[in-house]
Amino acid sequence: MTSLHFDSRAVHLPVPPLDGARPMAPPLYQTSGFAFDDPAVLADGLSRPDGAFVYGRLSNPTVRTLEEAVAGLEGGVAAVAASSGMGAISSVLLGLLKPGDHLIAQPALYGGTAGLIADLAERFQIAVTYVAQDDPEALRAAIRPQTRLLYLETIANPMTQVADIPGMCAVAREAGLVSVVDNTFASPVLCRPLEHGADIVLHSTTKYLGGHSDVLGGVAVFADDTLYRTVWSYAIELGATPDPFGAWLTLRGMRTLSLRMVRHCENARVLATRLAGHPAVAAVHWPGLPSHPSHELAATMMPDFGGMFAFDLAGGREAGERFMSAVRLALLAPSLGGLETLVMHPATTSHRMLSPEELAEAGIGQGSVRVSTGIEHAEDLWADFAQALDKS
Repeated sequence: MTSLHFDSRAVHLPVPPLDGARPMAPPLYQTSGFAFDDPAVLADGLSRPDGAFVYGRLSNPTVRTLEEAVAGLEGGVAAVAASSGMGAISSVLLGLLKPGDHLIAQPALYGGTAGLIADLAERFQIAVTYVAQDDPEALRAAIRPQTRLLYLETIANPMTQVADIPGMCAVAREAGLVSVVDNTFASPVLCRPLEHGADIVLHSTTKYLGGHSDVLGGVAVFADDTLYRTVWSYAIELGATPDPFGAWLTLRGMRTLSLRMVRHCENARVLATRLAGHPAVAAVHWPGLPSHPSHELAATMMPDFGGMFAFDLAGGREAGERFMSAVRLALLAPSLGGLETLVMHPATTSHRMLSPEELAEAGIGQGSVRVSTGIEHAEDLWADFAQALDKS
């Protein structure tokens, strides 16, 4: 199966056969546990992630299929699924860091991740240094004897700065650091960070992998078996395990991932290009625009530039509020990566926990609007944006 193109592998999921026949859709094992005839098999299944299925918090056949499917798409050896994106992020950071360690992260991060890192610093005395996501030399200079982990986002939430994954991960590997990349905005269709040197890849499967705004989930994919087993051991104690039905819904969505990403990117290109020429718009942040600071870097790592972008309204926060109140086809709602186009005001929603100084450091303005482009017709979306801009 690894010789197939990505599009084919996303459709043909690793579903185990049943009595010589292969189910066309992954079976849903909606059970909390499994019964045994052999006590030794039961005991062994409790001790490792690849043993017999014993208890739902440890593993489940439907969840295992999801883990194997995402690991296959990302090129990893194994994966740990979680009940949310933050469940996956928390499992990795809490499972690999201890008091006194040093973490290096980029300054532009998803608000939930930024909040978790701030909590680690305050409650667990984990030192944190922020360096630009595209500056390997700044990373090299920031490394200490206590440094354990580098944290990046392929495309940053919400202002779409692009990380130099090959350059940053090369420096991390030289220093013996674990490099973690949140690949949610790109999806494995556009970027596979393990191929660029990362050790762990994270996804909120709620977003593009699930793709239908009907499930919460997360996953961590590993290039190394030892890291996988370490995080699995912590994740099962943390209790971040996904429900089998959520895993099943995610698997269903993944089979159309390649097709959906094409449309997401196409619609983002139309909207970003037209917004860049609109007098009410001060700036547009989409890596596909030649004016974007990360455009050339993104082009070296990705075949397209994603369905997420942000733009700054010249009228500031009041203009942003009027715009978001005026859209009719696009929805004012949290999350991203679904079929519907969504708009949101990061400064008061996803990144509300950041101080004014931290918002500025992340490039988020009071007039910044984040857009997750759906798969509607591009002209309908532009008509909606144009009428809302007239009111902003």
